[in-house]
Amino acid sequence: MSITFTDEQQALAAAVRDLAARECGTREQRDALTDGGTEPHNPELYARVAELGWLGVAIPEQYGGSGGGMVDLCLFLEETAYGQIPIGSFAVTSIVGGAYERFGTEEQKQEILGGITRGAVEAIAMSEPEAGSDVGALRCKATRQNGGYVVEGQKTWISEAHLADHILLVCRTDDSGAKHDGLTMLSVPAGSDGVEIRGIDTMGGRVVNDVFFTDCHVPAENLLGVEGQAWGQLMAGLNVERLIIAAQSLGFARRAFDDALSYVRERKQFGRPIGSFQTIAHRMADLATELECCRLLTYDVAQKVDANPGALFPREASMAKLKVTETAKKVALEGMQVMGGAGYATEYEMERHVRTTIVSTIYGGTSEIQREIVAKTLGL
Repeated sequence: MSITFTDEQQALAAAVRDLAARECGTREQRDALTDGGTEPHNPELYARVAELGWLGVAIPEQYGGSGGGMVDLCLFLEETAYGQIPIGSFAVTSIVGGAYERFGTEEQKQEILGGITRGAVEAIAMSEPEAGSDVGALRCKATRQNGGYVVEGQKTWISEAHLADHILLVCRTDDSGAKHDGLTMLSVPAGSDGVEIRGIDTMGGRVVNDVFFTDCHVPAENLLGVEGQAWGQLMAGLNVERLIIAAQSLGFARRAFDDALSYVRERKQFGRPIGSFQTIAHRMADLATELECCRLLTYDVAQKVDANPGALFPREASMAKLKVTETAKKVALEGMQVMGGAGYATEYEMERHVRTTIVSTIYGGTSEIQREIVAKTLGL
């Protein structure tokens, strides 16, 4: 296969790199934008990126976007991650936007997709204390009342809920059938009465939250898609979700690799750069090869999705998510190893790369789940 980018795509990537160099090019700039690495999303910079029109890179033109496809979106995600531009909420916002584009009413699309292009943040709530990888086990309940729904229950590990305009809630409206039946998507404004958001402290900073719904009324028109059909709606978005994570992880991995490469070229022991020793040189060669494989896989799947917008690629998308996130984690950990104590010290950013990449094999479907999906497509 070959990967070719249009002139417009190359120009977008170059423009993102230029912004990163100007606004996030030094450690001091990055620390100032992220409160020392604890806030992966900077609202002011996010608003400026919206003004440039980039947040609508894959949103149809009628909703304010530029109408690009998955290749465009992957390029943007890869370059923003590589450049360490702190717009951490964009990935999950894009995932949520895809659901509204596929299943939303015209009014919902105008509100949500148009809002994203203007800088809105969106979140999706699936996981619960007893329903993580097994989404079908969720118990958060929405009951029909007074011409709408009343929601009761808890969600956990909800990315960007504290920044979001809306929370796309996956809840249970019917528990009489199989566990994947009776699931429904509701668009809940984050400031609604009965919604409580509590942050969860993590080694990656402020990203995820517990969200509690207590006697929360949601109007009937906030139903997304068809009541009871959320499982099928979630499956329809897997290409997008897994490619988004893969592309972002590819950028993180490239950044960790380049930081490690710069260090081993400069750091001297026994009178020569440590990168000249075979044990490190071969390690870096292996990582470079793995990264090239990840790049080819990610954009190959993205091109397939663009060529067949309505098709599902469960094996290929899961392979991309699995391979790239595992490689990103490996690159960061190997980077820490070759840098020795410097890799562990906060003076350098490799320890931050480790914290950023290590969780990517968990969210969006763990590596174990991705392997199960790939194995099933092989008839195992």
